[in-house]
Amino acid sequence: MSLVLANVLPVFILILLGWLIAKSGLLKAETGDALGEFVFKIAVPMLIFRTLATAHFEGVSPFRLWTAYFIGVAITWTIGAFMAKRAFGRDAKVAVIAGMSASFANNVFIGLPLVDHIVGQDGLVAISILLAIHLPIMMIVGTVLMESASAKVDGTAARGIVAVLKQVGTNLARNPLVIALTFGLAFNLSGLSMNAPIALVVDQIAGSASPAALISIGMALTRYPIKGDLGLSTSSALLKLFILPASVFGACHMLNLRPDWTAALVLTSSVPTGINAWLIAQRFRSSQSLAASVISITTAFGVISVSMWAWLLT
Repeated sequence: MSLVLANVLPVFILILLGWLIAKSGLLKAETGDALGEFVFKIAVPMLIFRTLATAHFEGVSPFRLWTAYFIGVAITWTIGAFMAKRAFGRDAKVAVIAGMSASFANNVFIGLPLVDHIVGQDGLVAISILLAIHLPIMMIVGTVLMESASAKVDGTAARGIVAVLKQVGTNLARNPLVIALTFGLAFNLSGLSMNAPIALVVDQIAGSASPAALISIGMALTRYPIKGDLGLSTSSALLKLFILPASVFGACHMLNLRPDWTAALVLTSSVPTGINAWLIAQRFRSSQSLAASVISITTAFGVISVSMWAWLLT
């Protein structure tokens, strides 16, 4: 267990460091925003590009990987939404946010660095393949469900699925992660190789992704205080930290996924909730405090969940 903690603690120490830097005022909030933008638009895309450009897929199909992960997401999201409605008596809009907060892992800013640190290159390949459809599916499903819930609760007209798909598709076409995935796979299939100077530059930028991402997410956390609806927030956080990875773990074994990919998927599913859950809540002006609290609670206690799953997988 001490070896596991030695691998997991640095990830959360860097998050804590980012939080302390922002909380103390050592760096301005705008600096954290700029660092996060660098991570999202430059560093992580370069890491994904390098990973896929040099990966050896050996004819492995991604469909079992995607199926295993999203079985876990569907189970957890359903439990979270049902719990919000039945156990806590909340309306349909709150139920969507509760389900999404319980099942939307921060795969980019925390999952990638964690898997890189613990599983290594093969794990990064699995996460990169997952990211190809993770954000599109989660945002489309979240938006469609919130449109439907808003129509029921507020009496507003829900947009059609075509309009939602068009909006999300337009956003994804400009998404740096999607662009990096596309170019990485294209480079891999081309059979080309990078010369030494270019490879060194790519490696150096990609190497900055993990520490920069973790510090930037820590700085961003100062904006998401734990307040309001603590019963539902804590319950959603427990689903996120334990039920989601347990469901993904079971699905991976049911589908006989290779061990390194199983480890990568379970570990990334055990990380704290992603900020996108709050973005959906903010977009529809519903349950912002719930999503923010789940993000902060899961980040504060994520070291426990991640350490437990890392220990079980080793």
